[in-house]
Amino acid sequence: MNKPTNRRVFMMQTISVAGVAALATTAAQAQAMVAESDPQAAALAYKADATKVDKAKQPKYAAGQICSNCALFQGKADAAAGGCPLFAGKQVAGKGWCSAYAKKG
Repeated sequence: MNKPTNRRVFMMQTISVAGVAALATTAAQAQAMVAESDPQAAALAYKADATKVDKAKQPKYAAGQICSNCALFQGKADAAAGGCPLFAGKQVAGKGWCSAYAKKG
């Protein structure tokens, strides 16, 4: 039997591979965490672990303030990480903190 190798088969295979690659890229981007060294993160004094915030340099910080209970956090309250509009395309740690913290109302 001859294996069909026509343009239609080629196009279907190409589209399938492109779709898988696009999904993999989207998943990788969704998982990207913001680094404390990122310029935006540094400007907002972001820390992935709120217990490591220097209270002398950040007098606005109060115990119990974490990203997961901030009004800007775009994840579930118990999520380890979630989106934040201040760091487009990246996630912040649920136990993190930055100077833009705003308590959920």
